[in-house]
Amino acid sequence: MFVCSDFKQRSRKMKKTYLLSTVLLMFLSSSVIAEETLTEKLETKTNDVERATNKAINRAQEATCTDSDAECLKQKAKNRASEAYDATKDKASEIKNKVD
Repeated sequence: MFVCSDFKQRSRKMKKTYLLSTVLLMFLSSSVIAEETLTEKLETKTNDVERATNKAINRAQEATCTDSDAECLKQKAKNRASEAYDATKDKASEIKNKVD
């Protein structure tokens, strides 16, 4: 009698432990998986096109620069900094959208 009661008690503890670990695993795995919405994907594509257009415009302006070399280099550095800022801002937004 004593062995049977002890076995049932252990069995219940095992079931509770198993159930708790299963629920915890399901909760953790569901919070990691996230999908971008259609609007977020469209925003990403729009940002990519906008950056490519700005880059092409900047390269055309740099190629046709008629100022002194120092002024042309200054303009080129300003364009590169602006492009890097835009790319960083867009990538941060994309990462945020993927995590949400």
